[in-house]
Amino acid sequence: MRSRDGNSYGSLSVQLIFLLLYSLSLSGSEYLISYRYVVKNAIIYNEELSLSKAMQKCSGTPSNTLTLEIQKSKDLKVILSQNYELFLDYIYKLGLSVSHKESTINYENYSTTILTLKTTCFKVHFNDNFVKISALKQ
Repeated sequence: MRSRDGNSYGSLSVQLIFLLLYSLSLSGSEYLISYRYVVKNAIIYNEELSLSKAMQKCSGTPSNTLTLEIQKSKDLKVILSQNYELFLDYIYKLGLSVSHKESTINYENYSTTILTLKTTCFKVHFNDNFVKISALKQ
């Protein structure tokens, strides 16, 4: 529909509605996740996955999305524990820093390997049947 001065109001309202729906689809909860895995002398010494809700809005664009099915719970810790191996494969692909120390004392070999995912912000979208987890890249 056009007004007297020839401007079209219909296309502007469609654009605003599209922009609103697009911004709602991008919104989701943000979580800070870190991971640390320590192996000493070929024995798993410690494995820790830390998860907390972000207190401030994270910056960055979502990338590398992982989709997991929700069984019954909407709690992210429970969902990640149910799909632990899939999530570990996902964060391994994101990139971990590796630290390795090795020494030999009196003909005995000692080694320590540490895999670390530094604290990273993830955007998490919950739907009825699945959850989408995306790492935010700077």
